[in-house]
Amino acid sequence: MDWVLVFIAGILEVAWASSLKHADSLLDWLITIILIIISFILLIRSYKTIPVAAAYTVFVGIGTVGTFLTGIFLGESFSFDQIFFLMILLAGIIGMKTFTKKESQDPITELGRDNVEA
Repeated sequence: MDWVLVFIAGILEVAWASSLKHADSLLDWLITIILIIISFILLIRSYKTIPVAAAYTVFVGIGTVGTFLTGIFLGESFSFDQIFFLMILLAGIIGMKTFTKKESQDPITELGRDNVEA
């Protein structure tokens, strides 16, 4: 469930980051600020069970790729070199998520286990 929060937070990041270019009125800025706040609240909530490094990497990756693709959709120019490096970025994000171990719910219990094994 917490990965769903990261995904929604990433989608909201795409929305607010893309809206920055077009925010001209007070209402536009208010909506953008609300999206930023909700996005970060969801991300912070996911940190309760997901390692920070993995969650933030996926969050930023969704934001980067989504904002890049949104920019292309809105008519911004792009090159195949950019797409190549975007693929490298995606490989790194997948690697971070795949190889990051889930943290224990109770660090004190884990500390006790380390002492018993030693």
